[in-house]
Amino acid sequence: MERLPMIGDAAIEVIAAEGLRGLTHRAVDRRAGLPLGSTSYYARTRAALLSLTFARILELDQVAVSSGGLAESIAGYVAEALGPGRTRMLARYELALEATRRPELREQYDSGGAVIRGAAAELLSAAGSPDPPRHAGLVVDWMEGTIFGVLVGASGLPSREALVTGAREILTGIGIGSA
Repeated sequence: MERLPMIGDAAIEVIAAEGLRGLTHRAVDRRAGLPLGSTSYYARTRAALLSLTFARILELDQVAVSSGGLAESIAGYVAEALGPGRTRMLARYELALEATRRPELREQYDSGGAVIRGAAAELLSAAGSPDPPRHAGLVVDWMEGTIFGVLVGASGLPSREALVTGAREILTGIGIGSA
């Protein structure tokens, strides 16, 4: 495995386990099983390490539409984020809060969010949405709210069937009834 993705993955794990206070170059080196100093070679500063980590999260957030349809793809993303992607999502929410205090990270966070919302708008346009950018915001916000609620313990883990039903209801609500 290449070093940058390995470092990014290790940083995600450190943030998810220890929060941003636990994120150090040494902690990432230990988590990745790399010689001490390896992380600082690729990301000299804490800001560079945060940026590298966020870039890795965005890379991992990319999804493909499943053959089952749009509602199933939306539900699949949420289910993955609550299962195998749980660590990534915890780190992403930690970084989202940090971005409120760091303009350089805020720019990267906003840019990544625009990519995700843009991809959602394209999918919704292809499905017949009359207002893809606005509808993408609604769909992504439903997904984020569902994921956040489960991760922080505000709601229980929904079944895959419940996620598909919820996604269909959102799509029907925005005028895409057969997705």
